[in-house]
Amino acid sequence: MDAEFRRIEMRKRVFACGCYDLFHVGHLETLNYAASFGDLTVGLSSDEVIKKAKGSDRPIIIQEDRLKIIASYNFVKKIIIGTKKNFVDFIMQEKPDIYVKGGDYNLDTIDQDERRAVESYGGEIKFAKFIEGKSTTKIKDKIKYENE
Repeated sequence: MDAEFRRIEMRKRVFACGCYDLFHVGHLETLNYAASFGDLTVGLSSDEVIKKAKGSDRPIIIQEDRLKIIASYNFVKKIIIGTKKNFVDFIMQEKPDIYVKGGDYNLDTIDQDERRAVESYGGEIKFAKFIEGKSTTKIKDKIKYENE
C-alpha cells in the first residue's frame, strides 16, 4: 500500500506592536500587511506605557477601546497588552518568524532591543508601506491647529 503524503503549509507567526492610538488607515495597512505573512499577534502598548513615552496628553483613545478596535479585525489572531516600554520579553518567549513595523520606521528607528531580540534567533523584520500624512501625531496636530 502506497503511503499518501501531503504537504502541510505551516503558517508563520507574525508580530506587530505599537500604541495604535487614534487608529487610522496607516495602522490598518500595517496590520493588513503583517497578517498577509501568517498568523498575526498584535502587541498593544498599555495606557501607562504610552503616557510615559508620549506625554501626559496621551493616549487619546483608552486601552480598552484600542483593544476593541484591533480585536474587531478577523485577521488579528491574538492581542497582548504590553506593560513595559517594549515587547522584548514576548519576542524572546514566542520567537515570531516575522516582526512588522509601520513604514514610518526603519532598522535604525525601531526599538533596538526588539531588533536585537528578533535578530538573535534569525527572525525577519519587515516594514509596511508608509502612507504620507497618516500618523497619530499629524492627526492630533491637525485637530489642534483647526481648533486654534
